[in-house]
Amino acid sequence: MKTDEFWQLIETARMQAEASGSFDQALVGLLATRSRREILEYQERFDELHGALYRWHVWAAAYLIGGGCSDDGFIDFRAGVIAQGRDWYERVAADPDSLAEHPLVIAAAADGDDEALFYEEVNYAAAYSFERLTGGTDDFSEAWAEYWEARDQEHVEADMGEDFDFDDAEQMHRRLPRLAALRLADRLT
Repeated sequence: MKTDEFWQLIETARMQAEASGSFDQALVGLLATRSRREILEYQERFDELHGALYRWHVWAAAYLIGGGCSDDGFIDFRAGVIAQGRDWYERVAADPDSLAEHPLVIAAAADGDDEALFYEEVNYAAAYSFERLTGGTDDFSEAWAEYWEARDQEHVEADMGEDFDFDDAEQMHRRLPRLAALRLADRLT
């Protein structure tokens, strides 16, 4: 699946979710109308884009927005960024501090909510749609393993950039000033 097609699918699911209220279900529904191969290609592109966000600055943004962020939480956060669409994805990839302008992040900060943009279900859209398409007769994990093996791709470790202490408010204010201003107020200790 080409990148443009992937993002068109995400945007279509976002538009459908405005009417139905559930992005992940809209995405699963759209994917379930495609072939097994297309679902696997979607997963490959999702993993690529998801992996590209595996950087310390993005994790720090998730940490600020979520009031902390575990490994699993960071997986869900990156899925949530993808669910926001191409524009927000590209903004976050270029500058995670730009999330200080995201309406959900602003509202969550005002409400003391620490779940904005964390969207676990999006991680499983391909698996759920594969199950729906096959009626549960084919195992997604097996199909994915076969697909990936046939692609003969090598796993490359991500360059996460420079590691830093997320609990150091001074560093967070310096590295992500707008998000830190939203989430840490004037705390510099």
